[in-house]
Amino acid sequence: MGRQTHNRLVQRSSISAQTRASGSSHGEQRTPGRTHGGVSEEWLVRHLRPRGDRHFVSRFGLSVSSEPLSLNVSISSAQQRLHLQWSVHNLTHPELKMAFQIEISRIKKSNVIWVENYSTTVQQNQTLHWTWESELPLECATHFVRIRGKEDDTWAAQQRVWSSWSSWVKVDAQSLLGQGPPHIFPIDKLVEEGSNVTICYVSRHNESNVSCLLHGQRIPREQLDTHVSVFTLTNVSFISTWGSNLYCENDPDIITGAEPGTVLFVSKVLEEPKGFSCETRDFGTLNCTWDPGSDTDVWKYPSQRYALFESFSGKKKSCEQKNWCTWQVAQDSQMYNFTLIAENYFRKRSVNLLFNLAHRVHPMTPFNVLFESVSTTNATMTWKVHSLGNFSTFLCQVELHGEGRAIQQHNASSQVDGQYFFSGLAPATEYAARVRCAAKHFWKWSEWAGQNFSTLQAAPSKAPDVWRSVRSTLGSCNVTLFWKPLSKSQAHGEVLFYSVATENQDRLSSSKLFSIPAPANGTELSLDGCSHQIRVTASNGAGASPESVMVIAGDPGNPEVKEERIRGTEDGVSMSWKPPAGDVIGYVVDWCDGPQELSCDLQWENLGPNATSTVISSDAFRPGVRYNFRIYGISPERTAYLLARKTGYSQELAPANNPRVYISNLTLHSFTLSWTDYATDSQPGFIQGYRVYLRSKEEQCPPGFTKAVLPDNSVCCKHDIDNPEQKTFVVENLQPGSFYEFLVTPRTRAGEGPAHPFGKVTTREQHAHALIRIILPMVFLLLLLTVLCYVKSQWMKETCYPDIPDPYKSSVLSLLKPKENAHLTIMSAHDCIPDKLEVVNKPEGIKAQFPGARKSLAETDCTKHDYIYLLPTEKSSAGPGPGICFENLTYNQAAPDAGFCGPVPAPHTAPPGLGDLLTAPGNLLRSLEPSYMNSPGETPAGETTLNYVSQVASPTSGHKDSPPTNSLELAPCSEYRMQMAVPLGLASPSPNENRSLSSMSLLDPGEHRG
Repeated sequence: MGRQTHNRLVQRSSISAQTRASGSSHGEQRTPGRTHGGVSEEWLVRHLRPRGDRHFVSRFGLSVSSEPLSLNVSISSAQQRLHLQWSVHNLTHPELKMAFQIEISRIKKSNVIWVENYSTTVQQNQTLHWTWESELPLECATHFVRIRGKEDDTWAAQQRVWSSWSSWVKVDAQSLLGQGPPHIFPIDKLVEEGSNVTICYVSRHNESNVSCLLHGQRIPREQLDTHVSVFTLTNVSFISTWGSNLYCENDPDIITGAEPGTVLFVSKVLEEPKGFSCETRDFGTLNCTWDPGSDTDVWKYPSQRYALFESFSGKKKSCEQKNWCTWQVAQDSQMYNFTLIAENYFRKRSVNLLFNLAHRVHPMTPFNVLFESVSTTNATMTWKVHSLGNFSTFLCQVELHGEGRAIQQHNASSQVDGQYFFSGLAPATEYAARVRCAAKHFWKWSEWAGQNFSTLQAAPSKAPDVWRSVRSTLGSCNVTLFWKPLSKSQAHGEVLFYSVATENQDRLSSSKLFSIPAPANGTELSLDGCSHQIRVTASNGAGASPESVMVIAGDPGNPEVKEERIRGTEDGVSMSWKPPAGDVIGYVVDWCDGPQELSCDLQWENLGPNATSTVISSDAFRPGVRYNFRIYGISPERTAYLLARKTGYSQELAPANNPRVYISNLTLHSFTLSWTDYATDSQPGFIQGYRVYLRSKEEQCPPGFTKAVLPDNSVCCKHDIDNPEQKTFVVENLQPGSFYEFLVTPRTRAGEGPAHPFGKVTTREQHAHALIRIILPMVFLLLLLTVLCYVKSQWMKETCYPDIPDPYKSSVLSLLKPKENAHLTIMSAHDCIPDKLEVVNKPEGIKAQFPGARKSLAETDCTKHDYIYLLPTEKSSAGPGPGICFENLTYNQAAPDAGFCGPVPAPHTAPPGLGDLLTAPGNLLRSLEPSYMNSPGETPAGETTLNYVSQVASPTSGHKDSPPTNSLELAPCSEYRMQMAVPLGLASPSPNENRSLSSMSLLDPGEHRG
């Protein structure tokens, strides 16, 4: 088949999309019609050609070619393509170049959507092919196709005109769908990212409310006809290799889950391979690699593939991988010209590479890397390289690494066997050496091959850095030695121990040697005398270091050296000093955190003899911490003496706390503030002074104060004290009786203390002195009265509220006859004549306790009381007279229950069996004595207790033997009697017993009223 050309004219319909047409060749664009003298060829063919004739010659002399015959159209639904086949009969030559024009219509014949001009060389009885791809699925609409042709040879004497059109061929894919449910086309469509996609919804019923969704977003809709809706997606983007679900629904508000749908697969755009390169490692195989870019494969459509084509040999190989491929090297081939072809369903890309095989050699990794003749400072490294036949010379690169970095790098030319000698190494140090090689025509280095090795130990090269702290006590010195560990480059191996030798300068024969195991960094020595030479060395497995020598000549402290303040900077603490008058071989600056104490972590720094200033910096410095520095000069005799003292902060901070302020000397117009216990040395900065704040409701500042605004935007008055030693301040010129708030804050270079809390004070009022003059005498008088009352308390008690008489102190005791036991002073029942007895009945089983518990009458029970009234004697029966008073000390257990008891008038009828008892007082007393003499601890159950009821008076009327008719009345006491108890089972005395006794009347227990 000869050369073919395509010329297309697209007439846009309402469906806007990209359409493809393909034949067997390419050509130039043309329009569907040409004119001859103002008359178009189509008009000539249509009007001058007799009907039914296939060939004719117009009167204008134009030869009309034959009409194409046997036009067949087939459908590829999955690819949305129409395949056209046709043949041309009655060719004027065996081989003729012809042009064909193809028209495609949609829905109706007059709606032409595509016009294609196609040129090719035609032979006798040849079947021609052409393919057209539709942007709209073929099932969505009916298509019509027709074709015409003409001769198109350039050697023809005259131009040919178009033949007549072939008959329309109808392509109706909808007829294959049947009467089933609605369909969506295309099915599982694969498109390229950035392209446009047209989806159609086909139903056998009229559907006017159909919507389709992709990722939840509705797609714009266009009604193609009553049965078909078209949805167009523009510039689709890649979402997932698994595709995206697209579904349609009749009612947008109801989703049933059974709606028709399809899967849209979007492939990324195929990229041109990047970094295409080929190399060999053994002159037998070429390894080609490249960067494929984005993977365009999606599930169900893996179409991305690569192939190598070598133009000199004409060979082609499909690659199994997407980023590398191998090619076998020919024995006699040195030049190669490769084309890497990348293609997928949509695109095809390619890149070229031309090279000489000798310039693309990548040697393999060296092997057998060894070290020989390793000493303290030298080592020899050897290695081998894989042979490459005639290419046996290599350029190798050697690197030596120490402490994680490259310290040496060298290039060496070698054959198959290579070596390199390392020198200038550090003893007892671990190194890592490695080597890589490249071919003579450098292309790439091989991979690194390496090995670790260590040099041998050597004796330490430097003396330890030693310092000391000296304390002199009574002719001896306590020396604390400190030394810093040697660095790795100085130790030349692991330090095993430190040797400390001391020698008395006064007695040279007196020396001592101490061995301190590592990793100790100090020791304490107690020296006899303060003139010693101390030598310190560090030892490892290979030997000892040089000596560090110092001379102790007593405490180097100098009390005349004043302490000076220094300031810290961003670089550290800066200090300077004056050089001494004598010679020095160097200086030492030492310091520690806080005061110089035994627990101090002593640090020091050695300086040269010409130094007069330095900046001390340390990672241990902390802001707000005061450090004390001492500067020593070192004499040629290795003796240290103090030159200067410095104190300062690496960084000062504002005080964190304010001083505790006390108020004194409060007057009408002033008060004094003091904070004498505030420690300035322990603050996070040098105290430069203080600031006194004063706040009042009037917001008026006294003289010497100025207005100030606190961080909380409150307004107050302030006064600055610039002397840090002043810790008292008198606030003057205040208003009497006014309320003030005050605050004292310390100041440093970094700022002042917190602006809280404020103290409170109120000045004295003006009439306070007058009040004091009145109140003080009154207070004095009250105190005097209190003292007098206290002194005369006994007299006041006896006068105002006397105590109940004590029977032990009663004068009636003097009237009684002395007993056998003269020391007993309590009256017995024989010595007393009772005036009244109270009989208390207790139920069975209850015992009354009398261990000295003295219940008041208000706490006794009044139930079942029997009263016995003892009348006055005959001598006093004429009228009322003094009675006999008793103090209830012995029997103060009236009743088991609380209640008020008192004498109750009762008939003067004696109980049966007691008449004789009343006429015989002696019998009564003898009968009462056993009861009286009972233990006061308890009363037997079922007995009746007799209680004395207060003082009684004589009856005012009646017979002397008759009981009183009126209630008893109290009368003044004339004498005291002892209370006695009468048991219930009291027996009657004998009738012959007749003694003088006052008349007596007893109440019957049944007549008692509560």
